[in-house]
Amino acid sequence: MDAATAVAEYGGSAQAVQYHYDVGRAFYQLWLDESLTYSCALWTHGEDDTLQLAQQRKIALHIEAARAASADSVLDIGCGWGGLLRQLSACGTGKRIVGLTLSVDQAAYVRSMKLPGAEIRLESWTHHTPSAPYDAIISVGALEHFAKPDDTIEKKVAMYRDFFRRCSDWLAPEGRMSLQTIAYGTMKREEASEFINTEIFPSADLPTLGEIVQAAEGVFEITTVWNDRLHYARTFAAWAENLRRRHDEAVAVVGEELTRRYERYLTQSSVGFMMGKIGLLRLALRLVSRKWSTLAKP
Repeated sequence: MDAATAVAEYGGSAQAVQYHYDVGRAFYQLWLDESLTYSCALWTHGEDDTLQLAQQRKIALHIEAARAASADSVLDIGCGWGGLLRQLSACGTGKRIVGLTLSVDQAAYVRSMKLPGAEIRLESWTHHTPSAPYDAIISVGALEHFAKPDDTIEKKVAMYRDFFRRCSDWLAPEGRMSLQTIAYGTMKREEASEFINTEIFPSADLPTLGEIVQAAEGVFEITTVWNDRLHYARTFAAWAENLRRRHDEAVAVVGEELTRRYERYLTQSSVGFMMGKIGLLRLALRLVSRKWSTLAKP
């Protein structure tokens, strides 16, 4: 299926996600780090920092923000190729870990790891029904796929609010959540790249920080917000450099046209983050509940 068909028929559905993520793992392995983490890394200021270390550091940040290392049960919404799940599984025995993905390839790959305590579901958050409450929820890079470009702002906010309400229902009273998403920065919605919206991520629309805050109000307290757009500029630049360096290998795997398309996408995205047109939000959240008191832990 081509991108135009996915846009016309599916919106932010499984088919649209699979259009991008099921291109072929062999292709992504050429330019991602060894953990196949396909989201913004967390860099230090040192020039000798590596992509793999930066991705591990990012995963550690989310585990800490959600207090997931000590949690007995964790939900990963948009688990990708399992970098976070693998690190959570290594935190200790007895942990129940559930990963959701809409990518057939990602689900098969993570299941093949046979991570202790991990259950991988080819399932949308809209269809998820947990067997028991979670102590922590982490979602990295999923929210940016929920809305479509033709959705009204009101519909977007309602969708995000539905997401937050479901997550609050799934969490134990003391549970925490950590969220990461690309968001609009200085760029207006109507200025979004047609190339990205049609050739790379069919029918996806980014949130704004304001929309997220409005959607979470009364459901979650946002305790910390990071805008790490420069970290994503550096991450995309590293991916672009890797792909250029292995251009011939990529062509052998997916062909010249797709390789060139991704080189353009990675470079254009790096520039967009550098200029501030788009941002990278990482948020730590806790439940808003009558059970909270003035002595509640921060």
